[in-house]
Amino acid sequence: MISRNIFENISPLDHRYSLKDEFQAYSTYLSEEAKVKYQAQVEVALVKVLAKYGICSEEVAKEVEEAAQKISVENVYEEEKRTKHNIRALVNCLQDKVSEEAKPYIHFTTTSFDIVDTANSLRYKEATEELILPNLKELAETLMEIALRDKDTIQVGRTHGQHAVPVTFGFAIAEYVSRLGNRIKELENRAQNLRGKISGAVGAYNASHLFFTDPEEFENDVLAELNLEAATHSTQIVEPEYLLDYVHSLISTFGILASFSDDMRHLQRSEIAEVGEYFDKDQVGSSTMPHKRNPINYENVKSMWKEFMPRMVTRYQDQLSEHQRDLTNSASSRFIPEIIVGLLASTNRLIKVCKKLVVDHKNLKKNFDQNKEMVVAEPLYILLASYGHPDAHEIVRKLTLEAEERGLPLRELITEKEELEPYWAKFDEKQRQLLINPEKYIGIAVEKTEKVVDYWQEELELD
Repeated sequence: MISRNIFENISPLDHRYSLKDEFQAYSTYLSEEAKVKYQAQVEVALVKVLAKYGICSEEVAKEVEEAAQKISVENVYEEEKRTKHNIRALVNCLQDKVSEEAKPYIHFTTTSFDIVDTANSLRYKEATEELILPNLKELAETLMEIALRDKDTIQVGRTHGQHAVPVTFGFAIAEYVSRLGNRIKELENRAQNLRGKISGAVGAYNASHLFFTDPEEFENDVLAELNLEAATHSTQIVEPEYLLDYVHSLISTFGILASFSDDMRHLQRSEIAEVGEYFDKDQVGSSTMPHKRNPINYENVKSMWKEFMPRMVTRYQDQLSEHQRDLTNSASSRFIPEIIVGLLASTNRLIKVCKKLVVDHKNLKKNFDQNKEMVVAEPLYILLASYGHPDAHEIVRKLTLEAEERGLPLRELITEKEELEPYWAKFDEKQRQLLINPEKYIGIAVEKTEKVVDYWQEELELD
């Protein structure tokens, strides 16, 4: 058995992020040891169904199941040095632990990628159900709490990096509740649609057809033992699009985490300072500037996304395999667990930082007040147009320039312009108050925030 200090490892996922408590759970599904155990699980399912079909005895099936619990990844790797084939090494290790009677039925009628592709689909599906979805839902729930807590907190809207009409901070967070909710549902669907195969060397059931009148039914029965369905067609490998779509759902989910982190990072800029990360009493923001409090968690998520997002290109390349199969995805496909771990590590980081998110209400108001008098340009233009002004946009545009030049609130200029008096007289009290109190011009931001949160609480079945 290889024993190595974690700081001698090469991947930062191992020596840096494995220091987190969650890493042990990741290893259950995504480690090399887990991969071998899932492959053995497929071999066991095969023999169990062979017993149901009367090809071998129930005793043989039980014997193989017990053997699968005893094999170690170290033994399989040691055997692979001799065979130069990983699945043959696994089969040999299993056969070494069973009787002569049981040996023939291990790997019976299957090819290596019946085992590899099926095992990968199973472990990614279960990792999604047990790790990814619960973590993403916890993050979504945390964002919902922030959205509802600050649903009435005024925030200047921003488009193109410029101040726009106002929203609320809760409304801004609700965007990510909705985007993340949609990705959670998509990821759930794609994980459920991961497929397996027990169709032999070229996918035509050549070997199993020797023994079963309906080899597809046999395949379905083996996969049912694993709670999987068969691909509608396979060669030596499962159709790659099932896994491709699954990984795309991971990467696009990662993109939402990066987008949210980018927004939160920018809102922490010194000149904006609308939110802040919680700092521990001994935490250091800079090695040379003791006053600094950097947005390190949000920056880490953005950085992790930058690492894993381009790997989607490799997944598209893995979509191509010559004829019934080549080996050009053999190495690249082994890195898919890293994408999952990267997403999980970033999700857990955001859960922790968002639960301690500091919202600076004073700075939110200060930033809104900077341009609040210009906010009324939009409702003024719309109201003038609604009462028949032939060139409302142009007159308001000129008014904004004059207001800036004279240093006056835009609304004060309205009553100075004779041509606007007939229109101003038509405004009702509610409309006039809106022009006097720009902070009220938030549309249905509060109601929409509540609606979004209610919808996704129900869709994601959150308490």
